[in-house]
Amino acid sequence: MSFWELVVIAIVALLVLGPERLPAAIRSVSEFIRGVKQFGQQMQAELNDELRVQELHEKLKQAEEKGLLNLNSEEMKAIAELRQAAADVTNPYPTSAVQAPTAPAAPAVDATGGSAPSASTTDNYEQHKPQ
Repeated sequence: MSFWELVVIAIVALLVLGPERLPAAIRSVSEFIRGVKQFGQQMQAELNDELRVQELHEKLKQAEEKGLLNLNSEEMKAIAELRQAAADVTNPYPTSAVQAPTAPAAPAVDATGGSAPSASTTDNYEQHKPQ
């Protein structure tokens, strides 16, 4: 669209919708366009993923036909990528990221049966006690 076509559309929209409803209409149209673009990007990403899976499947089929012997570099890369994907599915979280939950420490009990102040509490008091 040329600049003048956009100006004519803006003038017609202003006359039809009026100055009160025009900003809301512009927001609605821009949100709709943004949604369509995001949908298109998601579809493109999914299509690329499916094409990659199909390509890996073909490479694996070629490697199986050779009996997994005398494979070229592309077939070796495809098998390595498939093994990595299988490992990721089997163990989706690295062991360093998963830690066992730690239970809170039980409060210490003094001789009278009450709970004794923790070391951090007494240290905090010693640092900030009035002089």
